[in-house]
Amino acid sequence: MTTAQATAPPGKALRAKVSPPTIFLTFLQIGAISFGGGVVAYLRDGLVRKKQWFDDVEFLEMTSISNTLPGLNATNMAILAGDRLAGWPGAAAALTGMCLPAFVFMTAAGMVYAQAHSRPLANAALRGVAAAATGLIAATWFKIGKTSLHGFYDAFFVMAAILGINYFKWGVPITLLAVGAVAIFTYRPHTVPEEPAQEQAEWISSLH
Repeated sequence: MTTAQATAPPGKALRAKVSPPTIFLTFLQIGAISFGGGVVAYLRDGLVRKKQWFDDVEFLEMTSISNTLPGLNATNMAILAGDRLAGWPGAAAALTGMCLPAFVFMTAAGMVYAQAHSRPLANAALRGVAAAATGLIAATWFKIGKTSLHGFYDAFFVMAAILGINYFKWGVPITLLAVGAVAIFTYRPHTVPEEPAQEQAEWISSLH
């Protein structure tokens, strides 16, 4: 093992060994067990906790990008994660593995639902799955928030985004542009002015 590999973070050290077939099988499993729409929770459990390919900060970055781009979050996340792990072959493997179970299951479920959608038991099952998915998503964001949010401004921007979408009904694009612009301005790099004494000392030293 080289010195760079020994000092690299755990997630980055494992990435060099990830092959497209491994990525395909991982996302195939995630796609097959991510019931109820709480796919973000399953993605974090598989990619961060089990495989340790990413940490929570990287996972949050990919989630943010996925939410700001058109398309489904699950497919966007699969493409981003696969590309980081193994380039475009990894992205293709992750996308195929993520979508294949849904294609098979939804085709079968669509045929069954067409025959039994009006039955009370089917409606009760769908409501139960929706409630479980809400809990999974909430638990995932709570775990990510504990490690990624620090200080007043982080909490302020989270609440501003929630209020913008749910209370003011701005819509996701407008909320992202408004809150994102203020957040970028707040966290912009600041230049520290040099102290007068330091400037004077540098001027004196330049005379020698």
